[in-house]
Amino acid sequence: MVRFSLLRDLEKGERKVAVDMEMNVLIVDDYKTMLRIIKNLLAQLGFRNVDEATDGTMALELMRNKKYGLVISDWNMEPMTGLELLKQVRAATDQNAKVPFIMITAESKTENVIAAKQAGVNNYIVKPFNAETLKQKISAVLGAF
Repeated sequence: MVRFSLLRDLEKGERKVAVDMEMNVLIVDDYKTMLRIIKNLLAQLGFRNVDEATDGTMALELMRNKKYGLVISDWNMEPMTGLELLKQVRAATDQNAKVPFIMITAESKTENVIAAKQAGVNNYIVKPFNAETLKQKISAVLGAF
């Protein structure tokens, strides 16, 4: 049984959509300050189970051992970019292959957005952003909360 905490529902016609605020969220960024900022924004939104990875390889290892309801990853990382991470996640054969994935970048190049969409990204955030922007992007992917 899934435990819902800080649950908020949105009526969509006859169907109710609920975001599980206890879901596991993985944030991936090679810049520790950005990890801290995103984790704090997620906490403000009510998410409590947030794991951090400082590169794509570490993220893949965490995903092998735990099911995530959302991945938020930076684009520009070394040695594995966020786009490479996304491609590997989408190519997986386990439950994480379809995990909602939000890409964060400082660049808003059209070709980057297209590449991310073609790779299967669910949403895209351009830095700088605030809690409201993050909430809107997560809501677009998971449903309102």
